Amino acid sequence: MSEPTQKYSITMPRDIAEAARARSGPSGLSAYVAAAVARQIERDALNELIAVAEAEHGPITEEEVQARRDQLQRARERLSGSGTTAA
Repeated sequence: MSEPTQKYSITMPRDIAEAARARSGPSGLSAYVAAAVARQIERDALNELIAVAEAEHGPITEEEVQARRDQLQRARERLSGSGTTAA
């Protein structure tokens, strides 16, 4: 069962609308825009979480960010089977 929907009217620059329509594929422009808005809401929520964490624990250093990126990359490699095993 799908989520209930509501029709809205939005205004956006023509070039953005045309690019979105060209990329929307068979699901259509409405689904494409809804997915983009959902991703933005997720990003906003993550930024709020980061702000709270930094207020409590101090700013995140570039080294900490890079360590987590490295950790994530290793996990992706393990999951995809493309990681190499050290002897």
